[in-house]
Amino acid sequence: MNLAVIGTGYVGLVAGTCFAESGNDVICVDIDESKISMLSAGRVPIYEPGLGELVQRNLKEQRLVFTTNLQTAVAESSIVFIAVGTPQSVDGKANIEQLLSTARAVGSAINGYKVIVNKSTAPVGMADQIKNVLAGSTTYPFAVVVNPEFLKEGAAVEDFMKPDRVILGGDDPEAIDLLKELYEPFVRTGNPILVMDTRSAEMSKYAANAMLAMKISYINEVANLCEKFGADIGEVRRAIGLDRRIGPHFIFPGVGYGGSCFPKDIRAMIAMGEPGLELALLRAVEQVNERQKGILVEKVMRHFGRDLSGRTFAVWGLSFKPRTDDMREAPSITVIESLLKAGAGIQAYDPEATEEARKIFSDRIRYHQRNYDALKQADALLVLTEWNEFRRPNFQYIKELLKQPVIFDGRNVFDPEELRKLGFTCYSIGRKDG
Repeated sequence: MNLAVIGTGYVGLVAGTCFAESGNDVICVDIDESKISMLSAGRVPIYEPGLGELVQRNLKEQRLVFTTNLQTAVAESSIVFIAVGTPQSVDGKANIEQLLSTARAVGSAINGYKVIVNKSTAPVGMADQIKNVLAGSTTYPFAVVVNPEFLKEGAAVEDFMKPDRVILGGDDPEAIDLLKELYEPFVRTGNPILVMDTRSAEMSKYAANAMLAMKISYINEVANLCEKFGADIGEVRRAIGLDRRIGPHFIFPGVGYGGSCFPKDIRAMIAMGEPGLELALLRAVEQVNERQKGILVEKVMRHFGRDLSGRTFAVWGLSFKPRTDDMREAPSITVIESLLKAGAGIQAYDPEATEEARKIFSDRIRYHQRNYDALKQADALLVLTEWNEFRRPNFQYIKELLKQPVIFDGRNVFDPEELRKLGFTCYSIGRKDG
């Protein structure tokens, strides 16, 4: 099939590339000329395992093209995906201006029957607005389908190629059949393609992310309760995770969630309920998460005192999760800003997020190319992202590099009993400190 994908952000780039990988001819469009030049040369502006190789291969096979020419891309395609950003507005609502302007541009470029697919996360009822915008921009027939994405950063390519489910929201049989055919190669193992109305499809995206965020905030509340009573959250997590009604996923305690989706989508859902519907549970999910981001800083201050002038801390992990360079709403930002405010110096290492961190902290912290280099003459180590390479370090070498053997494990990466036997003082989440 001939496809156009408008927007080469995280969602659009992964979707367009994976569609090309399954044999379609895909034109990816963006207004950022420098980004298009970079992508056309096979260089990917984000870190996502496996994505760069797919981009390069499909460019070589000429199934994937990058351009700033939206008009031509729409005219040459039968299906047009819209995958532009819907950032959070000041009032918490999703900012839909770029989505609507893109819809107007697409409408003016339509030259025959087109299936317009919205992959941008947008408030319930957005598909109806897109239909109205398109109807005001073209006299040609079209169909609007909602196709939310459920990609995990760090595993986005695999998630797209092997989805748990594909959701299609729409009422045009021809459009639905066309999209079923498009997605058929990705669901050959029997995972379902769910067809529903547009508003249910839009709500499904928000409901899924809110549920996952709620599980994270819940396990963090339980972890804090474990600390109060001397229980071990690791044992509790295993015990409840074996209940098939609960499951083992997204119940790992830590310093809170971040990223481009959970914080924004929770706030957008809360805003959707206003006025008239108080979504108290979702407000609590957000409040717990914001509080959790400060948990590790409180542990640092209980150990070293509230005035951290003259202290230096090594930080391992800056991205909001491993296998990505994304630092949007990363807990590391809150932790580092709090430590800097208290007078501390920061020596940081992250396998992929250093350049993103520079945009946030500039030269207020020091950056290192090796994880052990960040430890030299630091008063303690803080682990803020659970990168695999942090799981089995050389603890004897860590002990030699630090001024004192103190570790604040914000992701429960290490075994605290093992560390204590090695002479470390260890602080973690939901387990016995000291």
